[in-house]
Amino acid sequence: MADVPGLPPPSQLLIGLARLGQAVRMEAWRNAGPRNLSPLQADIIGLLHGSRVPLRQGDIVSALASTPPTVSDAVKVLRRKELLEAARDPGDARAVLLTLTPAGRDEAARLNVMSENLGGAVSALSPDDFAAMLRGTVTLMRQLQDRRSIPVSQMCLTCRFFVPDAHPADTGRPHHCNYVDAPFGDAELRVTCPDHELPPGPD
Repeated sequence: MADVPGLPPPSQLLIGLARLGQAVRMEAWRNAGPRNLSPLQADIIGLLHGSRVPLRQGDIVSALASTPPTVSDAVKVLRRKELLEAARDPGDARAVLLTLTPAGRDEAARLNVMSENLGGAVSALSPDDFAAMLRGTVTLMRQLQDRRSIPVSQMCLTCRFFVPDAHPADTGRPHHCNYVDAPFGDAELRVTCPDHELPPGPD
């Protein structure tokens, strides 16, 4: 590989991932919808939609790796657009819990429809390439989470219900989810899951 011009393979991969991130973000701007959502506002709606419980503003800051002022401004805009509603936390009167309004849930459903550009690109992957790419993505995310470079995501690799390689590899579904008690393969790995639970900590 010494004679191949250009940056080394790890750098090439990181540049490629950056380009993909740019494409996803550009699609988010294009998908602003009738309420003219910014990508951050869309991310907040998606986060609340995927949560089984109301979230504090601090939870949103941590989950999206943003800053309190930035999230606060976005939340204020979303409340003005009547997509979010706030209620006092019964356990802490100083804290506010955020949930989606019915209009916010409708907006979340709209945002969950994959764009034609991104959907077409993903569908071009063969099943094996798709599984390998998803497996590689969650592996990189896990490594970055362990290095505290990104927030912890609700993905299989950090979930107490996930049992890797519990079944023979030749079945195509080597992993096991104890939550649903079913085997699954790399192509079904979850980057975010509402049933995610962290493993218990040491006593």
